[in-house]
Amino acid sequence: MLIAFISDIHGNFPALRAAVADARKRGADRIYCAGDLVGYGPFPDQVCRFHSSERIPAISGNYDAKALSMLADSEDLQVKMKPGKFKILRWTCSHISQSSRDFLSGLPAFHRETLLGNTELLMVHGSPLSWEDTIYPSITKDAMKNKLAGEHPDLLVCGHTHIPFIKRLDGMTVINCGSAGQPVDGDPNPSYALVRIEKTGLYSCRIIRFSYPMKELLRAIRASSLPADLAENFETGVKKREKI
Repeated sequence: MLIAFISDIHGNFPALRAAVADARKRGADRIYCAGDLVGYGPFPDQVCRFHSSERIPAISGNYDAKALSMLADSEDLQVKMKPGKFKILRWTCSHISQSSRDFLSGLPAFHRETLLGNTELLMVHGSPLSWEDTIYPSITKDAMKNKLAGEHPDLLVCGHTHIPFIKRLDGMTVINCGSAGQPVDGDPNPSYALVRIEKTGLYSCRIIRFSYPMKELLRAIRASSLPADLAENFETGVKKREKI
């Protein structure tokens, strides 16, 4: 069994299409998404509709939850957020159709599955603690124990930080998919994780970087009322937070 794990699409539909095409070309039997389908990129509705039509199992990310919260009570979030970030969130919410809102509302907080009868998978967005908790490559065994909330799967798959890595800790493999839509590690090529699982229980994992038609994304950002600085962030693979 070959499974592709994507995460943090953030409204980048051209990258999502490319990620799925690349994974299927490599022979992926399944594709799972660890959340944050919307936000920042100019195609939130298209990303949701694609996930729904392609039947890609997905969980909710912190930005997906934030968008739903905004749709329910925008005034409360406006008080809590920086003006630039609130502008992006408001734009995102105004470009999500009712069917996509319903799709986002139905996403679970995590996904648990036994693969091939012997490999326990837990997919979360941030960590088993919360959507917004983080797992970075520097995580230690002791620090990881504090984030597991009593869980100990064979495969722990996450996203949120946009920093891809694979690390073996205390008999468990931690996989951060990175971002299939908005990389922030200085490489503008997005990433996803590819995991091969054998019936014997053995498995192997690797991070895939891929290219996509970025000009399609940049044109859409510049043609929208989203902050122009976002185009530079996607183009360079560096998220310059101070500008937004």
